[in-house]
Amino acid sequence: MHRFNKAKTTQSILPFRLNVLLILVFGLFALLIGQLAYLQLLNGSKFQAEVDRSDKTVISGNVPRGLVYDSKGRLIVGNDPSSAITYTRSGSVKTSDMYQIANRLQKFVYLDDGNLTKRDKADYYLADSKHYKKIQALITKGMSDDEVQSIAQSDLYNRAVKYVSNHINLDLTPAQEQAALIFQKMSSASQYSTVYIKSYHATPKEVAEVSEHQIELPGVQAGVDSQRSYPMGDSMSSIIGKVSTEKQGLPDDRVNQLLAEGYSRDDRVGTSYLEQEYEPILKGSKSQTQISVGPNNKLTDSILKYKGSQGSNLNLTIDSQYQKAVDSAVKQTFSSAQAAGVAQYSDGAYAVAINPKTGAILAMSGVHYDPTTGKTTDDALGVINRTFVMGSAVKGATVLGGLMSGAISPENNVLSDEPIYLPSTPVKKSVYPNGTFGALGATQALEVSSNIYMMRLTMREGNAKYTPNKYIHIDQDIFKKMRANFNQFGLGVKTGIDLPGESSGIEGPTMSDGMVKVGSALDESYGNYDAYTLMQMGQYVSTIANGGYRMKPYIVQSIQKSKNDGTLGAIVNITQPQVLNRVGFDSSQLNVVKTGFYNVVHGTGAWTTAKDLADVSPSMAGKTGTAQSFYYDPKHPDNPNPPSTITLSMVGYAPANNPQIAVAVVLPNLSTEKGNYNLNLVKNMMNAYFGNSQSDSE
Repeated sequence: MHRFNKAKTTQSILPFRLNVLLILVFGLFALLIGQLAYLQLLNGSKFQAEVDRSDKTVISGNVPRGLVYDSKGRLIVGNDPSSAITYTRSGSVKTSDMYQIANRLQKFVYLDDGNLTKRDKADYYLADSKHYKKIQALITKGMSDDEVQSIAQSDLYNRAVKYVSNHINLDLTPAQEQAALIFQKMSSASQYSTVYIKSYHATPKEVAEVSEHQIELPGVQAGVDSQRSYPMGDSMSSIIGKVSTEKQGLPDDRVNQLLAEGYSRDDRVGTSYLEQEYEPILKGSKSQTQISVGPNNKLTDSILKYKGSQGSNLNLTIDSQYQKAVDSAVKQTFSSAQAAGVAQYSDGAYAVAINPKTGAILAMSGVHYDPTTGKTTDDALGVINRTFVMGSAVKGATVLGGLMSGAISPENNVLSDEPIYLPSTPVKKSVYPNGTFGALGATQALEVSSNIYMMRLTMREGNAKYTPNKYIHIDQDIFKKMRANFNQFGLGVKTGIDLPGESSGIEGPTMSDGMVKVGSALDESYGNYDAYTLMQMGQYVSTIANGGYRMKPYIVQSIQKSKNDGTLGAIVNITQPQVLNRVGFDSSQLNVVKTGFYNVVHGTGAWTTAKDLADVSPSMAGKTGTAQSFYYDPKHPDNPNPPSTITLSMVGYAPANNPQIAVAVVLPNLSTEKGNYNLNLVKNMMNAYFGNSQSDSE
């Protein structure tokens, strides 16, 4: 009886356990089905997108930069294409793989454009997995496995690099050096990006060898690279600017901005002047290739989605032939000053030519001379970024300021020409002898370049109370008034030219011990105090030439696309002349100054300042300038008696009755004003522009 009951009890327990087990299994299946439904039905598209995103990647390819043409369609900056060797880094490649590829590739490609640092050699050495394991064992000797695993891989590698640099002989054979250079370039590639191994002038043999051994060089291909070329020579190289190399990559001061705009760190980019200013136009749009990656991170397919678009081209306002003529005139003029022994302290010579009606730059040129080294270099950009005290060439703005303020009028503008005496200051006078003129009108004052007239005009504007040899009490805001007037013409403010790096000029101090620096204010009136750029001088004289419109200068006339076959396509943008401000003089006031400017060239008096230009055809008008200064020697900055120097300048326009060209020139810090170097330079510029055969470079 007892045995029977035990068996019955056992039989009753087994079905119960089976039922519980079945219920658990059923519950697990239900959970599995629910999870599958969650993944497949509710979130299937989301996870599929994640898979697609990880399996498909779009990589970018470089395109040629836009070209630069002169105003007559001549190519100034082009692209010189050449064979290249590239490397595309796949997702699964290891450092040791690249090490092997580099060792194979050095047999077929020779690099001569790189230098290996000690770190580069250490990286190459450690790329060999055998070397790395050996060094790792040495630097972790005595550590437990847990201690080793607690060290970050990057820290462990840096320790290995330090050990190798200090304890391993890194003298590489020529073949190893080549492999290390190649490895250095390959290592700079991020996942699925392409870098140049040899970016320019790969030889036909190198291209053939790489193509023949493609299977054993995964990721390495023959491609095409291009670099900037200059068919017209280096005449305008400083205006055009530079493009970084792939090795230089993005400039440090703009790297974050450019990365945010979609650039890669090793992209070539305009780093100065036109190349930088018009970088968004010149760079073009990169090609887009979609690559597919298999489960082993191997590249399985690639589809060109967008072949890219070459950068747009720039058509300049400058005629390259006229530019060359101005370059030649600038160099010849400065050379003649050197030959005469008057340029030992000079900064060089500069010139600019502008269409006064539009602001289009016709030519800009300069040579910079360093008295400490005796070296002369091309410096066209000195026209916008170097400042000089220009002297009497600014007197047209002074007179027009006096006319607009009401201090003088077209009908009543005669002022005394008696010298001005200030306490403890040399007499303030003009270049001609005292008493040459008892009084002058504004037109004649411009013709003979009277400093006294400009000073007395400023005193009248500032309500000055003058007694010889006494301090002149003048309005406290006299500098503000004068500079506001000069600013209207573009003097002392940026002109707005479409080039980076423009200077706004230099203003001297206005107060001393709480008193207005009256002597400096008088110097300001005839251009012997504040410093301006030559571009500002060009804008100023253009404003007078065109009747009062301060035009924004520009060097790019239009932007033009390229067709697929490389020929020029549609023009997509034309620069429209832009008026920055209208100076508020009327025609009768302007006529006073224009007549004075004409007489500067065509007057017959003994003190007419530019009679040597009277034979320029068509007839021109203008204003000469002479400023006195001292040579600053950086090697002897505390010299109590620095050499005195003279800066010669001139502004002008032609034809005088309907100006087509306005020019400005400056030759700073000559040791004498004799030689008419400013006049000779202007004459050569005008003759070259109007096609005259006569010239004067002496």
